[in-house]
Amino acid sequence: MKKTTISLKRLVPGLIIGPASWLGPYIVMNSLFLPAIIQHLDAPNKIQLVALFSTCGMIVAALSNMIAGALSDKTKSRFGKRAPWIIGGSFVFMLAMIVASTSQGIAFLLGAWMVGQAALNFIVAPMVAWIDFAPKEGRGTASSAYGGLGMALGNNGFNVIGAMFLSQYRLGFVIFGVFTFIGTLIATLIVHEPSNLDNEEVATEKKEKPKLSWHDIKTIFPSWSVGRDYYLALIGKLFQGVGNFAITGYILYIMTDFLHRGSQTQSTIQMINIIMLVFGIFMGFVAGPVSDKLKILKYPVGFSTIFLAIGALTLFFFRNDAGIIIYAFAAGIGMGMWNSLDNLLNLEVIPDENRVAFFLGVYNLGNTITQAIAPVIAAVVISWFGFSAIFIVSFVFSLIGGISMLSIKSVKR
Repeated sequence: MKKTTISLKRLVPGLIIGPASWLGPYIVMNSLFLPAIIQHLDAPNKIQLVALFSTCGMIVAALSNMIAGALSDKTKSRFGKRAPWIIGGSFVFMLAMIVASTSQGIAFLLGAWMVGQAALNFIVAPMVAWIDFAPKEGRGTASSAYGGLGMALGNNGFNVIGAMFLSQYRLGFVIFGVFTFIGTLIATLIVHEPSNLDNEEVATEKKEKPKLSWHDIKTIFPSWSVGRDYYLALIGKLFQGVGNFAITGYILYIMTDFLHRGSQTQSTIQMINIIMLVFGIFMGFVAGPVSDKLKILKYPVGFSTIFLAIGALTLFFFRNDAGIIIYAFAAGIGMGMWNSLDNLLNLEVIPDENRVAFFLGVYNLGNTITQAIAPVIAAVVISWFGFSAIFIVSFVFSLIGGISMLSIKSVKR
């Protein structure tokens, strides 16, 4: 079967606009608008409710991501494997967020949010597989465009704008939901994935349509001996993600309830995200090309977590402006380097090249599922030990994530 290759001239812009269009609105709504509307609807139980939403979201995200990746890998259409699911997912996500904006009760909000979580993963799993369309010599650049530039804009750029809608969070749900659909549509049109109807694999499948066997179901995930490095990368992604989102998922409450920023909350959140955005974009331009040239990948991904760990400790020890700025700088460097290269590292250790979207999709649950796990862990830690303890949790989880990445054997450096 001939592998589909798309030129970097089309792929790179799509890999920047695409992830920014789904991740940015999601980050804003998950970290700012959702906590704000929950606080409005049931302030006394806000910590527990954020954890509830996160737990339900984690389950929905895990299931929908695997399903989306598997369906995408098997799809045959004149628009390619990925585009139909990406566009469909973004449209449903937009509708779900518009519905969420009208919520007058927790149950209704939870239902709309869960539909949005499922739809979101029908964007994520197929879109990250676009990286596999890159020419062999340009995969580092493609990965850097997706993670370093696209996800940097998504993780930090949108929060700068999103903080302006804190007092109008219902309108924010609508605006950012619509933006997801429009941005994703534009990215898909730029990439312009070719038809795969004439793929050799299709002709084979038309003649032979093997039934799904119990053996196939049991081998959805390979054994540890086969998929060791993939599993280590997945473990690293999950621990690093929890370390990061344990702080960012509660950034609004950290500013109001822990650091007592009061009227400076909005400007402080904007400042943090601007600093992280600048470093994220810088790493997006630099990390991928340097990785391609020097043939170095595992070490920068693994050691990037040290910066996250340092950032977490500064907020723990310095509960003032200096601590906030140091956190923003350290987290900006660490996340910029990580986002630029971690998808490429995962692509190098995928155990089955015929199921790229599935395995990349499961791996990229780290971008959604860890935002669900982290608030649950943080809620427990906060209730037992207070807000300050989540910074220690972030420190420990970040380091474990880095160690897991550095333990990969098939990628030498």
